[in-house]
Amino acid sequence: MAEPLSPPRLLPSGDSAITVEFSRTIDDAANRRVLALDRAIAAEPIAGITETVPTYRSLLVHYDPVQITFDALGEQLLARAAKAPPTEGGTRRWRIPITYGGEHGIDLEDVAKALQTTPDEIVARHAAGDYRVAMIGFTPGWSYLSGLDKFLHIPRRKEPRLVTPAGTISIGGIQTGVQCLAGPSGWHLLGRTPVRTYQLHRDPTFLLEPGDAVSFTAVDAKTFAEQDRAAEAGEFIAELVAP
Repeated sequence: MAEPLSPPRLLPSGDSAITVEFSRTIDDAANRRVLALDRAIAAEPIAGITETVPTYRSLLVHYDPVQITFDALGEQLLARAAKAPPTEGGTRRWRIPITYGGEHGIDLEDVAKALQTTPDEIVARHAAGDYRVAMIGFTPGWSYLSGLDKFLHIPRRKEPRLVTPAGTISIGGIQTGVQCLAGPSGWHLLGRTPVRTYQLHRDPTFLLEPGDAVSFTAVDAKTFAEQDRAAEAGEFIAELVAP
């Protein structure tokens, strides 16, 4: 018989939100519990909840305090969390192309030097990973992925860049990520993908969702350019391999 899961902490976030915290560190098991609770609320809404925001280790629950109190909502959330075991059923799996190194991955050689290996080894290890989308955040479509090979764990850059390209695939700390829009970053740039994880006027607007599985496949710069033009025109470059 499995041991009962420890209850999450309930933290007030202003006067109209509760943070349901499952862990104080980045943890896959905690993240699965976050997503399970989020799905449970979506399946059976609680009156007064206006929005839920899943993160790596907690679920932010916005609510209308006129409709429900902090204590009443907290009691229901704890009950849902206890009855919402994490599952992997129905996981979508995506295969995403990347061109590594060169102008598209300007930190690849420096990362290889820091980890005392070769750029080819970095590419091989990164492309071989089996990743999960733990959360979407920072900018629209920015996908934080867990599952990075421990060999590739590396501190973030001491000096963040103010601008990094759209489509950047990078690593930082124990994570890797898919950056959809151009923006600042302190992570190490390994390559780029033509895949648009976010397009405002596309249906669906967001391609990846928390809980999705992701793998990468290396492509050359010519293929990247061709796929990038197709993606800009609205074609789906990422391959949905399951379900």
